[in-house]
Amino acid sequence: MRPPLRIAVLECDTPVEKIDKKYNGYHGVFSALLRESAQALGLDPTTGLDVSRWDVVTKQEYPRLEDVDALLLTGSKHNSFDNHPWILKLVEYTKKAIDDNRVKILGICFGHQIIGRALGVKVGRSDAGWEIAVCNMDLTEQGKKLFGKDKLRIQQMHQDIVHEYPSNVIPLGSSPRCAVQGMYRPAKFMTVQGHPEFKDEIVTEVVSMRIRAGVFSKEQGEDALERAKWEHDGVAIGSVFLKFLLEE
Repeated sequence: MRPPLRIAVLECDTPVEKIDKKYNGYHGVFSALLRESAQALGLDPTTGLDVSRWDVVTKQEYPRLEDVDALLLTGSKHNSFDNHPWILKLVEYTKKAIDDNRVKILGICFGHQIIGRALGVKVGRSDAGWEIAVCNMDLTEQGKKLFGKDKLRIQQMHQDIVHEYPSNVIPLGSSPRCAVQGMYRPAKFMTVQGHPEFKDEIVTEVVSMRIRAGVFSKEQGEDALERAKWEHDGVAIGSVFLKFLLEE
């Protein structure tokens, strides 16, 4: 029997209050996705996964790379291009992890952008504006092979992007609003700009708050609230992530 897969969730933010209370942080949100994904693969999530949590924003705590098998960088309301000390520390830690010959990395939204920044490419605001709720991600040939589909439907919640693919990275997909929707380096990292971990309740709560705050217009918000309920490939994406982490 193989030992549990040790995944360190690097929490780059705290969910909005209602979601935080239900899930207990992004560690809880991702643990739910990983459990569902393990079950979809026929794995026992209670014995096959060891998911730890690390507050990289306030406590700025990190696991020793030798103590984990994989890192998962979460999404965040913060800007991946800012130079706050905790973000600079995260970028440097990510560079070390990329150079490590054993640890694998998953990057989600902000985490995807941090990996892009660690690899030296520009990250910043998109000229196309917000991409929100369930959207189509057109897959590259390599993306189609990995995910077994022609397109992915994935929850989105971003206005920042990775502007170009770093060298020695395999593109996974694109959308009309974002050319760099996913990055892949075999045996090292896999990223997506979207949120496979988001349920419709999470997107609905975030969109509703941002409508009230004036971040989204009424029309933009109502469209997103409708699409938030659409079926998406979150668990299928999580299953591919787990298979990637389990590869020898």
